[in-house]
Amino acid sequence: MTMPPVWQAAGLSQVHSTWLHTLEASLETPPLQSLAVFLQQQLEQGEAVLPAQQDWFNAFKLTPFEQVKVVVLGQDPYHGMEQGLPQGHGLSFSVNPGVKIPPSLRNILKELNADLGIKPAIHGDLSQWAQQGVLLLNAILTVKEGLHGSHANKGWETFTDSIINKINDQRKSVIFML
Repeated sequence: MTMPPVWQAAGLSQVHSTWLHTLEASLETPPLQSLAVFLQQQLEQGEAVLPAQQDWFNAFKLTPFEQVKVVVLGQDPYHGMEQGLPQGHGLSFSVNPGVKIPPSLRNILKELNADLGIKPAIHGDLSQWAQQGVLLLNAILTVKEGLHGSHANKGWETFTDSIINKINDQRKSVIFML
């Protein structure tokens, strides 16, 4: 089956090869086909969909399946823009370099310092965590700019549930933080 253009433009071909089969199978299901149509319509109507389209699957580009040690599950991406950039970039709780650290991430960093003595970062880009086996996954991978939860119940939850089930079934000793 040919992937809809919206998935191709989202960089599906750039995900780590260990995820490709799972993601393609999930994206071919009816709920995700409907989601693809919805997202394509949003983009064609000029709606600002965040994060940037090429970042929708960043979690799967940076964290190979066999290296997943921790899954940090967020709700949906940050829905704001800052300095002309989307706050988020496809990793839960992470923000683009140069973007002010949001309160939710500031709290995570504060607790890491309090519990483990890990000095808080001066930026909010968690890409390094992802490269070390922390799958930074949102339950919903897109959002309309300025409208938290706007892409809830459109199909993303089916997708992320299948990813979580695959990890739970096939990986041992993974920590889930919800």
